[in-house]
Amino acid sequence: MKNAIISGLFIGILSGAWMFIMHAMGFSPQSSGLEPVEYISVIIPLVVLYFGVRSFRSNECRGHMGFLEALMQCFKILIMGGIITVAAAIIFIDEFARENTLMDFSGRIFGALLVGILFSLGVSVLLTTKPNKVD
Repeated sequence: MKNAIISGLFIGILSGAWMFIMHAMGFSPQSSGLEPVEYISVIIPLVVLYFGVRSFRSNECRGHMGFLEALMQCFKILIMGGIITVAAAIIFIDEFARENTLMDFSGRIFGALLVGILFSLGVSVLLTTKPNKVD
């Protein structure tokens, strides 16, 4: 669980910081569309999720990990990161994006959920070392 908390903290802090960096660069989230620079934010959970699960496999599983074990670790990491990111988004909306409401961000939050599920499946398949055993 320690690995999931640390990796989730990385995702949450980096994603929250990216929102504030984008605001500092002059990009404001719009409810009507996405700026191309906003797509960079997809890289943060992918990279941290990969390295977090790889660290879990090598340190706690001694190099052998099943698919469901990897998938559960992915979900733990993403839940922790999601909680921190949503908290940062609420602070961001309250302080900087007063014209946008939480309803404007709900579509992005749902999109992040779908992307997280896809990343979890991909990373789990990529890092599974017991291909014949589900768990």
